[in-house]
Amino acid sequence: MGYPHYMSLVYVVFVSFLHFSHSHNAPQDYVKAHNDVRKVVGMGPMQWDANVAKFAESYANKRKDCALIHSHNPKYGENIAWGTGEFTGLDAVKLWADEKRDYNYHSNTCKPFKMCGHYTQMVWKNSIRIGCARAKCLNGAWFVTCNYDPPGREINIIRGCSSVMCEL
Repeated sequence: MGYPHYMSLVYVVFVSFLHFSHSHNAPQDYVKAHNDVRKVVGMGPMQWDANVAKFAESYANKRKDCALIHSHNPKYGENIAWGTGEFTGLDAVKLWADEKRDYNYHSNTCKPFKMCGHYTQMVWKNSIRIGCARAKCLNGAWFVTCNYDPPGREINIIRGCSSVMCEL
């Protein structure tokens, strides 16, 4: 009698661990986080797209070095990030969303020498489909990418948005 009870306990612990280790990286987590940011500025919701997600997964799995190099696929907009520890997809989304502080809606620009292109891609009004992925790098860090369809406009990171329109 003790053995089946013990196995039930092992199963519950194992399932709990699986849920914990994959939390904040599921499609619904990425979508909700993006839609929460979009809602604040009056943009409609995004939806998960299997084709966009397939591209994101393929690219994330190629970035074994965690280098912040974009795929340069003209079909999709793209945000990338990497982090150590249990760096989750939601951690990456928060980094991108935090760029809002460097975006000026009135002048439609980033603060000088600041980045806000990840944020503007998240809230780009025409981007309605999203696919994201997270992959472990050889150094133990995590690479996260989200791709957006259709893409937002490119932003000049070195000079800020003032040299290139980054309109919503």
